[in-house]
Amino acid sequence: MAKNKTFVIENIEVENFAAEGKCFARHNGQIIFIEGSNVSPGDRVKLWVNNRKKNYAEANVLELLEPSPLRIEPFCQHFGVCGGCKWQHIPYEKQLDLKWQQVNDQLNRIGKLELPLINPILGSENVQFYRNKLEYTFSNSRWFTREEANKGDDLDKNALGFHVPKRFEKVLPIEKCYLQKDPSNQIRLALRDYANKHQYSYYDHIAHQGFLRNIMIRTSSTGDLMVMIQFAQKNEEAIEGVLNHLQTSFPEITSLNYVLNQKRNDTFYDLEVHTYHGKPFIEERMEDLIFRIGAKSFYQTNSEQAYELYKLTRTYADLTGKELVYDLYTGTGTIANFVARNARKVIGIEYVEDAVADAKINSQVNGITNTEFFAGDMRKFLTQDFITSKGKPDVIITDPPRAGMDEPVTQTILEVAPKRIVYVSCNPATQARDLSLLSAKYNIVEVQPVDMFPHTHHVENIAKLELR
Repeated sequence: MAKNKTFVIENIEVENFAAEGKCFARHNGQIIFIEGSNVSPGDRVKLWVNNRKKNYAEANVLELLEPSPLRIEPFCQHFGVCGGCKWQHIPYEKQLDLKWQQVNDQLNRIGKLELPLINPILGSENVQFYRNKLEYTFSNSRWFTREEANKGDDLDKNALGFHVPKRFEKVLPIEKCYLQKDPSNQIRLALRDYANKHQYSYYDHIAHQGFLRNIMIRTSSTGDLMVMIQFAQKNEEAIEGVLNHLQTSFPEITSLNYVLNQKRNDTFYDLEVHTYHGKPFIEERMEDLIFRIGAKSFYQTNSEQAYELYKLTRTYADLTGKELVYDLYTGTGTIANFVARNARKVIGIEYVEDAVADAKINSQVNGITNTEFFAGDMRKFLTQDFITSKGKPDVIITDPPRAGMDEPVTQTILEVAPKRIVYVSCNPATQARDLSLLSAKYNIVEVQPVDMFPHTHHVENIAKLELR
């Protein structure tokens, strides 16, 4: 390959999937990572190599020459353009194999760990309509497919749907999404039609102007339904009209909320959420526990699979009722409250103050009195002074964000040396890095991948560690 030059490979076979769900091929001994979702191992393709690095290159597919025998027909009309569900064209059993292999490769290659046999991945019973939360964006800069763009300038440039990959201002209009059960699609389309009828402006993500910004829809196993709309202009009459239309059209909405967001980003966690109709929360049930979920609350977006994840976490914790448990990155205290009845006490630590407030409420709602929650930066909060005052944990459960644990947190855990650690991760790569550090004192005795997000490359992984 010529350095810093782009060129075309006329015919090459796609070898397999790599990290982050990208496929790769090999050309003249070099790895080529292939962008885009509509490609599969076994495809023969024409590639445009557009970026060459020292150890690899990047390319886009110009033409599918011969489809892989692995392929199946995608079920969604938006596949290949929408940024979600990128593995629809791969059979689900093969998806599970690929995710298991991803966990195995990262723990072995990055962590270089002594591992037990990794358990078979736990697949999701539902592979469509499994999400309990979706967010759709209004934009006055619709993404057009090549066929649509060739039709001229008369097409409506407004869109309500999902951002296309790598284009923050471009939104693909969605007719039917297979991620969330009804009436999610009907609510979105009804809002779109009402906005168009009244000629309300869609948000301009470059000029930061417009009336309608986005909509969040949350469902629950109890039948509760939350809708929250972000408005970017304080037009009280128009806001009232939109909300009243949704309330009367969808009486099943139990929590109807809105936010006035005039900032330059969509984050609303520092803004007031106004409840227009119903309760300011919905409720999710797990065993005999009720969890209240507000507009700002974090809750696993695959409720059924979250239950399986938490059951495994509780099993791996091996609690007898005598243990002091630390639940790090506790979020809204879901795991902490779920295991509390099996422990002497659970202490949860979380950075987001609103999440800690939710965790305390969830303990109160369920009559759980042996939990205590604290808000603060984990690196500064989890100190020897804190542990001296609250007690040395017998078990630590940690469920950090994708970036994993900061090294000072890992070092503190090593110093405290609880007899058991249960590490829940949404990113096996950073988990492997952290487990490598923890292996100075711990043996990994169980590894269990869990698929929370069918048709994506994402995978959760639980590791059980025992103090040597």
